[in-house]
Amino acid sequence: MNPPRILETQTLRLMPPVVEDAEEIFSSYAQDAEVTKYLVWTPHQSIESTRDFLFRCMGVWALETAFPWVLRRKGDERLLGMIEIRMDGYRADLGYVLARPYWGQGIMTEAIRAVVDWAISREEIYRVWAVCDVDNKASARVLEKAGMQREGILHRWGLHPNISEVPRDCFCYAKVK
Repeated sequence: MNPPRILETQTLRLMPPVVEDAEEIFSSYAQDAEVTKYLVWTPHQSIESTRDFLFRCMGVWALETAFPWVLRRKGDERLLGMIEIRMDGYRADLGYVLARPYWGQGIMTEAIRAVVDWAISREEIYRVWAVCDVDNKASARVLEKAGMQREGILHRWGLHPNISEVPRDCFCYAKVK
């Protein structure tokens, strides 16, 4: 199953990342400890780490196992963050990150809606889901505003190395058909 390479919303253009995005990703969010606080990866210490990550992104597109997109603002084409959907049979899960200057503007809600709407419209996908740390109130709110329903808490589910060395509880959100 191949999603569109470019998804457009009212204000965003979602497109597959390329290695040339490394400097913009590194400087805007990949090395920011506050942005990466609740993520499953630690802040990048060098642009080479970001480039390695982008090679992974291009690889999963080629394998059709996951589909990451960079979020670019229409008009000035500024890179704002990323979103990825990972396919697993009849279900798909999401991960996302947004540079700090763009928090609280509805950007990620708009991107999540676009990706979830595309996925749930596919005949073979019945469930799109995402998790967030129980202390990450902003991410929980974004998922709710994007139309996903909180299903419960997954205890000791997520390893977030920037805040704990042990798995943490996560809220589980989903949209199903």
